[in-house]
Amino acid sequence: HNTDLDFWNNMVATNLTGAFLTIRESFGSMFQTDWGRVIIISSIAGVRGLKGGLAYSATKHGVIGLMRSLSEDYLGTPFTFNAICPAYVDTDIVPQNIDRIMARTRMNKDDARAVMVGANPHGRLIAPEEVAEAALWLCAPNSGSFNGQAIQIAGGEF
Repeated sequence: HNTDLDFWNNMVATNLTGAFLTIRESFGSMFQTDWGRVIIISSIAGVRGLKGGLAYSATKHGVIGLMRSLSEDYLGTPFTFNAICPAYVDTDIVPQNIDRIMARTRMNKDDARAVMVGANPHGRLIAPEEVAEAALWLCAPNSGSFNGQAIQIAGGEF
């Protein structure tokens, strides 16, 4: 009820429309080479939702729907469409997330970081290299049967 419309529109433009435009542009080279792997980075929030993250979760669910629709549209072609859905990854956005948690909850910095670490079932932030390895695997020569999947990298079952 208190989500600002400008915030909502910016999130949709960035996460959903941005993914759509990027994929649309990729078709040019895919059609020329008759091969392609589209990998959308969604989020664990796109699979299960995120408390306090309405707009973010909605857009990440949206990119999974976009990916699954494209995978259906191009079945039987040399194109695949998959999503990688990581939980909290140790990237440059972590300090911003800590600040947001602190502002929302009045926690100190260490406790706010512990919230993110504790949200991952294996009790640590995910290394960016783990996400990269999943993307490389989806681009491997024998990956053509992996299509329309939302692959969770979350350190355990959600």
